[in-house]
Amino acid sequence: MELKEYFQSYKNYFWEWTTDEDVPDESGYNENNLISIPNVGVIEYRTYILEILTVLQEKGLPLFSPLLLVLYATNRSYVDLISIEYVLRNHPSSAVKYIKDFIDSSIQFLEKLSHLPPNYKVGSNRVLLIQTLFNDDFNKISSRTSKVIISEYEKNPSAIGICAEKIDVSIAKFSKDLRVLAALNSKFPTTDSLILAMKGIVDIMELEDEVVEEETTVETDKDFIQELIEEPKTFQVGSLIKRIWSGLKIPMRHLSPGEQPIGGISDMTNKGDFSRMLLSEFAHEDEVFMNRVANNEALYIQREIPPEENIFERIILIDTSLKNWGTPKVLAFASAIAVIKHPKAHSECKVFGLGNDIFPISLNRVEEVIENQNHVSPVLEVSGALEKFFGEEHTEKDLEVFFITHQENLNHQKLQKIIHENRDRLKFLVTTSANGELNFYKHHKGTRKHIQKIMLPLQELWANPPKKTHKNQNLPARSLKATDVPLNYPILFPIPVNKIATFLYEGDFFILSAKKQLLKTYLSDNYYNREYYDQYRIHRGCEVLIENISVKPRGQFALAKNKQQHFILCQYQPDKKLISKLNLNTKEYSEANVSINISVNDYKLIYFNKKFYLWNENVERIEEINIDGQIRLESVRNDLEITKNNLKVQAELDRLYDSTNKLLSNFNFIGINGAKDLIISKYALEPDYNEALILTKNKSKVEIFATKNKNKFTFSEGSEIITDSRGMMTFNSSNKNIPAFYIPTSIQRYLAIGTKTEFSGSEYFLPQENLLKMKTTEQMYEEYLKLFIDQILDYGIDN
Repeated sequence: MELKEYFQSYKNYFWEWTTDEDVPDESGYNENNLISIPNVGVIEYRTYILEILTVLQEKGLPLFSPLLLVLYATNRSYVDLISIEYVLRNHPSSAVKYIKDFIDSSIQFLEKLSHLPPNYKVGSNRVLLIQTLFNDDFNKISSRTSKVIISEYEKNPSAIGICAEKIDVSIAKFSKDLRVLAALNSKFPTTDSLILAMKGIVDIMELEDEVVEEETTVETDKDFIQELIEEPKTFQVGSLIKRIWSGLKIPMRHLSPGEQPIGGISDMTNKGDFSRMLLSEFAHEDEVFMNRVANNEALYIQREIPPEENIFERIILIDTSLKNWGTPKVLAFASAIAVIKHPKAHSECKVFGLGNDIFPISLNRVEEVIENQNHVSPVLEVSGALEKFFGEEHTEKDLEVFFITHQENLNHQKLQKIIHENRDRLKFLVTTSANGELNFYKHHKGTRKHIQKIMLPLQELWANPPKKTHKNQNLPARSLKATDVPLNYPILFPIPVNKIATFLYEGDFFILSAKKQLLKTYLSDNYYNREYYDQYRIHRGCEVLIENISVKPRGQFALAKNKQQHFILCQYQPDKKLISKLNLNTKEYSEANVSINISVNDYKLIYFNKKFYLWNENVERIEEINIDGQIRLESVRNDLEITKNNLKVQAELDRLYDSTNKLLSNFNFIGINGAKDLIISKYALEPDYNEALILTKNKSKVEIFATKNKNKFTFSEGSEIITDSRGMMTFNSSNKNIPAFYIPTSIQRYLAIGTKTEFSGSEYFLPQENLLKMKTTEQMYEEYLKLFIDQILDYGIDN
């Protein structure tokens, strides 16, 4: 498939390329920058759609038309699915009656999407939703072809113009597009099933946190000002902003005359230039003519029209030198935020600090204000950085520059010189002082004009600061991404419930997990003592060998190693008659089509004696597949030894089955209850009567909560618990005498406590080869978990 075919629009179809002339496209090609549904509404702008496709290309692009319907159904504004249904049912093709069921199912699915809670349909959550929907889509385009399509667009965006020329749509195309949505309707019968599918990819509580951070409305800005006031470290800045708003006279939007010639009598006015005066006016006597001009009675062509809004970009430069420290720095940041967050401000605004150099500043979150307000540059004045800024090329249209500095800094000759030389580009100059005085100056036609002075009653405004609390006082700023976790831990992971495939290779057991990881697992050392094993069924957990494996969870799999000891994953997709081979270490990939005379479903992909086989015990010849190099298939005689080996392997893999493993992977909250037990979500971590740790339902009130930041939970005195959705917790106490330790999160199973040197608990979590010192669970509980909890109770703050 090529770019033209992928983005092609069709006659009488439910979507079309259109142009919004008021919105320029960053690619430089401004035509066909919008996709809409005729007579219904807008779907999305081309720029946003391409951002979505760029994310999806790694795993393959979905068909374009179903994606557009999904985007429309997940719009936060009004969604008119009734009109969509009418458009689909009344397509002029006579064959549309044959796909009536597909239309019914598609509309049902779109209704489910539209009824999802709002937080699932915005920002990165919306992207995650789309990834979840099309992750296993049979009709999606291969990753390689997808990247070619996106690359062609990036090289030549104007190629969309050809796609916008509509052609006739075939019923096959129409049917295929709707069949995708119909399949999704069957796969996700309810909105809850959609949410659960998203939970399988990322913790849903993290999604909600992310949405809150992405909302940027005026109401949010008001809340943001209140957050600044309530935080002791930003109280002084926050308490000044609304007072500055009340007196600020800087225009929040610029107006410029528009051009709207109308013509005829309605185009005449009594104001204008002499060049536009009607010729009939010059026929009057001189005295009459001058009288009419003086009294605004003369007539002119082209009446005055209302001015139009001029979109511009603001850049605010804040002096961070030593002289602008203390109260002047507080006034500088309050002034900058007052301009940025003003309720009537709609222009884009960037903020930079000036010191030894120029550095960007973000002031959208309380933590960012704290961090940037504490930045001080070890220079007395910033003329060098200011000169560098104006020496750079700024190509923005209608750029408006603010410079905020201390009043005394204007006495510096070099700084005066830089400001004077760039007075045509420096629109506003704002000066601060230690007594609360703000002065605003404007450069206009080469001269500096004093606009206003605002005297802030600092003593009054700062009279009632919020009471300081020790809770979370020493915590780092909230992170935008999850805390990194290691590939493996000193103890084993629980085996995941969801698996794509299991393997036995050279006596070792391997698992391809639903998280696209290759895991190695073990059975007990007593495995070959049949009587003991059948009675106790002792399994071991697993370790991660390779992660981020690019594979579709469909068909059959086999695993082997090549001569370089790289893992080779072979995949057989019977419905496509496709064999593929992936080197998990080098990512080298090859594939080949399979041609077999009888039903392809009768064949099984297996490994035997350094070869892969498409094997069927009822045929004389089977397909042999090489391990090394590019994939090749060769027809060979069926060997009885292959059959015997396959039966043995299957019997071994059957022993690997473990039905008791339930994993806690969604960590909603962590705390400590009245019984001094650690609480993870609704479970308490406590010793049972066998002196082994278990996760059991909590029955006591939680009294102390940790603060959640993605996958890190931090208590008020500084102790941390880092969670891993694969089934592990890392404990880092603020008491440095307590080493880091690890506890798995299996439910309905005895657990373990492990460090880099010691271990106690269930043998299930003990690595096969280790140098760990064995201790009892009672010893490890007292030395690690109990001390961890006591540290929090002794030095933490109750919630």
